[in-house]
Amino acid sequence: MFKHFPQAFRLGELHYLFHREMGGNQTSVTEFILLGFPLSPGIQMFLFGLFSLFFVFTLLGNGLILGLIWQDSRLHTPMYFFLSHLAIVDIAYACNTAPQMLVNLLNPDKPISFAGCLTQTFLFLTFAHTECLLLVVMSYDRFVAICHPLRYSAIMSWRVCITLAMTSWILGVSLALVHLVLLIPLPFCGPQKVNHFFGEIIAVLKLACVDTHINEIMVLAGAASVLVGPFSSIVISYIHILRAILKIQSEEGRQKAFSTCSSHLCVVGLFYGTAIIMYVGPRYGNPKEQKKYLLLFHSLFNPMLNPLIYSLRNKEVKAALKRLLEKERMS
Repeated sequence: MFKHFPQAFRLGELHYLFHREMGGNQTSVTEFILLGFPLSPGIQMFLFGLFSLFFVFTLLGNGLILGLIWQDSRLHTPMYFFLSHLAIVDIAYACNTAPQMLVNLLNPDKPISFAGCLTQTFLFLTFAHTECLLLVVMSYDRFVAICHPLRYSAIMSWRVCITLAMTSWILGVSLALVHLVLLIPLPFCGPQKVNHFFGEIIAVLKLACVDTHINEIMVLAGAASVLVGPFSSIVISYIHILRAILKIQSEEGRQKAFSTCSSHLCVVGLFYGTAIIMYVGPRYGNPKEQKKYLLLFHSLFNPMLNPLIYSLRNKEVKAALKRLLEKERMS
C-alpha cells in the first residue's frame, strides 16, 4: 500500500488507495450528493435568489469593515485588529458553504467529490473553532480596556495582539485537523446522499460503513471544548466588566463604557445562541431538519449580520465610514 503514497496527494486518491488495499470487494464512494433543502423547484429558485443576495451582502459588509480598518488610522487599535480577523473568518465561512449550496439549489443532483466534501468539512470546523476563540480574545480586550484602562496599552501591546490572533487560528486549524485525520480512513461504500447543504461532519459520518462511535465522541468533545470553555470565559469577563461599569460615577461614562461592549455582546449572543441550540435542542418535530436550518443561520446569516451590528451600533465605525465618503466626494 505504501508504495502508492507518492502519487496519492489528493484526499480522494488517498481514500481510494486505502480502500482498494483494505476494503476487499467493497466499492469506495468517490463523490457525494448534497440533499440540501428538499423543496419544490419554485421555492428552490426563490431561495437561490435570496441566498445569493445574502452572500453578496456578506462579502460587501465584511469587505467594507476590512477596508475601513485598513484605510482609517484611527481604527488601528487592538479592538479593530481583532474585528478585522472576525471579518476574515465571516467571509471565509460564507465562501466555504454558500457557493456549493447555491449550485445545489439550481442543480440538486450535481455531485461533490469526496475530496471536496472533506475540504468543506475541514474548513467549516476551522472557521467555527477560530471564531469561538476570537470572540474570547475580543472579550478579554474589552475586559482590559474597561477594568484596567491605565494599563491597557502595556497589556494589549501589538505583540500580544498578534500572538492572540495567531493562536486562535493555529488552534482552530489544529482542532479541525484532528477530526479530518479520524475521518479520512473511514470506508464509505454507499449511500452517497448527504442529508445537508454542505459536508457537515455528523451528516458525513452517518454514511460510513463502520462504527463511528469514536468520531462522534470526538465531535462532541470538540464542540464542548470550543463552546463551554470559551463561553464561560466570556461570561466571566463580562461579569468583571459589569462590576467595573457600575462603579463608574457618571451616567455618560457608564453609557460610553457599555457602548464599547454592546456590539461584541450581540455577536456573541448570535454565535453562541445558535451553536448551543444546535447541540442542546430542539427535542420536538424533526430535529435533523431544524438543526439544518439553524446551521444555515449560523454559517450564512451570522456573517452577514456581524458587519451590520458593528457598523450600526459603533460610533467609531460610522465616523470612519463618513470620513471615507467625504474623502471620496472631495476627490
